[in-house]
Amino acid sequence: MTKKTPKSHTDTIRRRYNRTALFYDWMDKMIPVKLRRKAVEQATGKVLEVGVGTGANLEFYLPGCQVTGIDFSPGMLKKAKQKLTKARIPVTLLEMDAQHMTFPDNTFDTVIATCVFCSVPDPVQGLKEVKRVCKPGGRIILLEHVRSENPFLGWLMDVLNPVALHVIGSNINRETVKNVNEAGIQPYSIEEYSGKIIKLIVASPV
Repeated sequence: MTKKTPKSHTDTIRRRYNRTALFYDWMDKMIPVKLRRKAVEQATGKVLEVGVGTGANLEFYLPGCQVTGIDFSPGMLKKAKQKLTKARIPVTLLEMDAQHMTFPDNTFDTVIATCVFCSVPDPVQGLKEVKRVCKPGGRIILLEHVRSENPFLGWLMDVLNPVALHVIGSNINRETVKNVNEAGIQPYSIEEYSGKIIKLIVASPV
């Protein structure tokens, strides 16, 4: 049985991201361009970008990709539409909740998300949806910031998380690798950056 995230919680996070859309491009600079490009250039074929945000990834997709970008924030999508001219590939933008996608099973060759599963209210449910819509033998690419493995920094992130969640709608202490495994996704490559706080996870849906 699919676990339902309270609609009020999702709506709250959506409102926060509508608000932060105005300055999100500045916040997004925590991910180096070189690393963002490395993640996005691994995408091939029919691509789903979950949490397309303000469209920071769109210019990095290689020719041959056909990209569908989803986000649950109309404010973010409005900003993403302004970046469509930078894309070298066809892009369709849709308002959709990552926890409850309307795509059929096994739709996409690649599913990618960058700094998204820190904000999805139920990350495991969202990752299960990623697995569902990715074709068998396809590729799942996740570039995420996670809870520090350093005991003090991890504790500090736990303490500060309620503030970050209230202000921008993002959790700074998510254990995303654990959530990926819980969703039944099989990582075959995990690269760590910035003191292991940023992870590039490449995985298979089966």
